[in-house]
Amino acid sequence: MPLQTAAGSDRARFLAILKEKSYEKRKVILSSGRESDFYIDCKQATLTAEGAVLCGRLFCGMLEKGEWPEAVGGITLGADPIVTAVSLTSALRGRPIPAFIIRKEPKKHGTSQWVEGTKNLGQGMKVAIVEDVVTTGASTLRAIERAESAGLVVTRVLAIVDRNEGGAETIAEKGYRLEPMFLKEDVENA
Repeated sequence: MPLQTAAGSDRARFLAILKEKSYEKRKVILSSGRESDFYIDCKQATLTAEGAVLCGRLFCGMLEKGEWPEAVGGITLGADPIVTAVSLTSALRGRPIPAFIIRKEPKKHGTSQWVEGTKNLGQGMKVAIVEDVVTTGASTLRAIERAESAGLVVTRVLAIVDRNEGGAETIAEKGYRLEPMFLKEDVENA
C-alpha cells in the first residue's frame, strides 16, 4: 500500500496501525506496577516500515507547531524507533535534528554514560523528549532528568499515546506539558 501524504490521512493510517498491531485487550501489569485490562505496545507499530514513516511525519508535524528542538531523544527501548524516525524525517524535510537515546541504567563499561549520541549534542541544547506510551509519567520524568543531567534543556515532551492515567498531570507538576499524538480512547475506538 502506498504511503499517504496528507497529515490527516497520515494520522488516520497511523492510528489504524496502532489499533491493529499495538492494542491488546487483556490483563497486564504495566511498568508502573499498575494492573490494566488493556495494553498498548507502540513498538509493534513503530517498528514497521510504514509505521516508522508515519510516526516520523506526525511527530515532525507536531514539532513544527511549536519551538523546533535541536535534538530529540527518549528512554530506550520504546523511544528508539521514534527518535530515529523523527531524526530521519527532519533531515528529509531540510531541518535535520539529531537523535539521542537515554539508557535505563548507565553503561557498564567504557564511558559509563546514560545518554547515547552525545557527540551530536551540546551543553544547553534545546531538546524534545518523546515517549511511546505515558501512564504515570515516571518514565518521562526520568528521561527529562537524565537529559538535563547531561546538560540539555528540555523544551518539549511528546508521546504517541497518553493513557489518561495521571501522567500528563504529574509531568505538568514538574513544569512540562505533555503533547500526546493520541489519547487511549482514540486507540481503543479506532
